[in-house]
Amino acid sequence: MIDPALARLSDNLFWIALVAYSVAMVLLFAGLAYRARLAGSAGTAVAALGAGAHALSIAARGLAAARAPWGNMYEYSSMVGFLVVAGYLFSVDRRLGLREIGGFAMGAAVLALAAARLLYAPAGPLVPALGSYWLKIHVVAAIVGSSLFALSFIFTALYLFKDRAGGRAPAALTGSTVGAAWSGATAGVEEGFPRDHLDDEEARGAAGPAGGRPDRFPSAAALDSLAHRTVAFAFPVWTFAVIAGAIWAHEAWGRYWGWDPKETWAFITWVIYAGYLHARATAGWRGRRAAVVAAIGFASLLVTYYAVNLWIVGLHSYAR
Repeated sequence: MIDPALARLSDNLFWIALVAYSVAMVLLFAGLAYRARLAGSAGTAVAALGAGAHALSIAARGLAAARAPWGNMYEYSSMVGFLVVAGYLFSVDRRLGLREIGGFAMGAAVLALAAARLLYAPAGPLVPALGSYWLKIHVVAAIVGSSLFALSFIFTALYLFKDRAGGRAPAALTGSTVGAAWSGATAGVEEGFPRDHLDDEEARGAAGPAGGRPDRFPSAAALDSLAHRTVAFAFPVWTFAVIAGAIWAHEAWGRYWGWDPKETWAFITWVIYAGYLHARATAGWRGRRAAVVAAIGFASLLVTYYAVNLWIVGLHSYAR
């Protein structure tokens, strides 16, 4: 039985979260553009309130349908958006002090929730194929991995912007002594990061381009390191998701692997990120070459979830 009151509450809280994330994004970008510490602090507070409403929305959705609240594309996208915000608040902002990333994290969350609304499905029971305890294992791992890859893409995109702009600005972590200290340490001690690359960035940063305000962001070396470390954390989670999915497939369809489009693209995504980590560990890839591979990996992740589910017919088509 579906509880209509809880379902409506979940939808209302979802809209509150979406509005809060949008306001937080504007405030955080304003704080970044105008070096306004108050705007940045207000943006973070609004983001935290939005995350609270979002968490309640997810919980109400699960209670309304009496099941795990990640059984379709609407719920999956909603969960990804929530975890991106939670990851930003508890790790990037609170632990590392990199509030400059906040507007981009909120932007990613807004896009995830907008996609969720476009894919909206009313609260209801799961289709029989999803009625397994593996839903709580495989899908949770996939959601966590996707959220971490989304955060890593933000770092990657900002690195590419910073590298293209040619600015390093080692003390550019405005309003964040914790982040500045962490960034400087990362740029100086990361294993294998070419010292001449850092010197080149410092030389370019002295002149600095007129537009784009690259000095407002952490150093390119810090962004490159953040992207790498986030992928390194996400990759085992994604690996587990693929393995759990294969076990679930054996339980549901009698085979571990059948090259279904969803399985194939999940594996392609795994291979790209594995290549990224391997190239960094063995060939010493840093900077732009590694960032391009990471960006391709995230594009493959989007294909795995959205393109395959929406436009390619396969055994996972019920997830729409």
